[in-house]
Amino acid sequence: MMRLPITFVIAMAAAVPVLAADVGVSLTLGQPGFYGRIEIGDDPAPRLIYRDPYMVRRAATGRQPIYLHVPRGQTRNWSKYCRTYDACDERVYFVQDSWYNNTYVPRYQERNYPRRDDRRDDRDDRRDDRRGGSDNGRGHNDRGHGPNR
Repeated sequence: MMRLPITFVIAMAAAVPVLAADVGVSLTLGQPGFYGRIEIGDDPAPRLIYRDPYMVRRAATGRQPIYLHVPRGQTRNWSKYCRTYDACDERVYFVQDSWYNNTYVPRYQERNYPRRDDRRDDRDDRRDDRRGGSDNGRGHNDRGHGPNR
C-alpha cells in the first residue's frame, strides 16, 4: 500500500466540496424547545430558577418584570445573552424548563389551537349524515364494502 504525503491528503480534503444541508427550524411560543419571552397571563404562577428578578443594567422602575424561558447555561452568564432577548434593561424572571414544558406549553396549546380530535369527529358525523347513517340501510359496513360482521 502506498503512503501519501500528508500535504497531499490535506489538499485533497480541501478540494472536496462540503455538502451542507440548509436546514431551518422554526419554533414558536407555546412549543417545546422555544426560548424567549413568555406571557404568564392567568396561568399558574411559574416556577422560577431564581427567586428575585435579574438585571444587567438598571431597569426603569415603572415597568413590570418580564418572564423568559432560556437555556440554563444562559442564566448563569446573563449579561452575555441578554441582548439576544432584548432584555438587558429589563428585570427578568427566568422560568424553569420543566414548568414551561409541563405546565405552560399544554395550557398555551389548549387555549390557542383547536383540538384536532374534535374536528375529526365533526367530519365523521357529516359524512354519516350524507350517507343516511352508518349502515345506510343496505346491510353493509360503514364504508359500503361487504356485509357487516
